[in-house]
Amino acid sequence: MFSGIVEETAEVVRIERDGSNVNLTMKCSFVDELKIDQSVAHNGVCLTVVSLNPDGTYTVTAVQETLDRSNLGDLKPGSLVNLERSMKMDGRLDGHIVQGHVDTTAICTAVEPLDGSWYYSFKYDFKPELAAKGYVTVEKGSITVNGVSLTVCDPEADSFRVAIIPYTHDHTNFKEIKEGTKVNLEFDIIGKYIARISSLSN
Repeated sequence: MFSGIVEETAEVVRIERDGSNVNLTMKCSFVDELKIDQSVAHNGVCLTVVSLNPDGTYTVTAVQETLDRSNLGDLKPGSLVNLERSMKMDGRLDGHIVQGHVDTTAICTAVEPLDGSWYYSFKYDFKPELAAKGYVTVEKGSITVNGVSLTVCDPEADSFRVAIIPYTHDHTNFKEIKEGTKVNLEFDIIGKYIARISSLSN
């Protein structure tokens, strides 16, 4: 379980294919605090630490379904990835409830400067059957973009905007997002449960 509050960005050091899986080796400041089998969100995708390496890096494995549903398959050595370790139960929930299960990807359609901040617009494939399951955005609701908990502005059936403050821009990989960039989306789990309960009560 995560909160969508990114701790830092990690640099991809190595990418290795292992059948249909991809092993991602990363470098970050808290490698020495990680443990084998620990869950860490990478661009919002919950992955398990499978090795701690002598060169001060760690490795996680992404399976084919994860690669199909997310932007992890687009990563290259040198790419920056948003990291968040799992939430402590005795801590404050500063973002919102995030599972680390990416639902789909979206494409950035615009980046608009806003007197020191930015509006980022995103568009995703609208599917009525998924919308009925809660894969939607609502005004002032929560959305996770590349693992970052954000508030939705101007939602449409297949698009939305978010406002990014300088701190978020500088401390996540939002600084690398531009028009045409693919990002990971996780819709609000509370909305999914409400949609499911409503469908069963009809």
